[in-house]
Amino acid sequence: QVQLVESGGGLVQPGGSLRLSCAASGIMLRSNAIAWYRQVPGNQREWVAGIRSIGTTNYADSVKGRFTISRDNTKNTVYLQMNSLKPEDTADYYCKVVYGGSSYWGQGTQVTVSS
Repeated sequence: QVQLVESGGGLVQPGGSLRLSCAASGIMLRSNAIAWYRQVPGNQREWVAGIRSIGTTNYADSVKGRFTISRDNTKNTVYLQMNSLKPEDTADYYCKVVYGGSSYWGQGTQVTVSS
């Protein structure tokens, strides 16, 4: 059974940093593409960043240069380092993996950027 658990969210001031974690069980993240999404209540879920099994990464234009996605194969965990945070980054953040034709999501972690 595939399970994803996000953590690391919280309240941070504009310009601050947070690191989100997505820990997986039932699947080897190094063999699959993983993505981070975010969602503001009432809005559609928005793709933020992705990392492929070979390690290549991609970012939404809104976070390019500020966010970094990475993977620790020994911990079977994917991270999202978020720097220079802005109020518009406030959202619930989710990780997602597609495996065996099904999409799996974590429960999300809340990020609030506010002074």
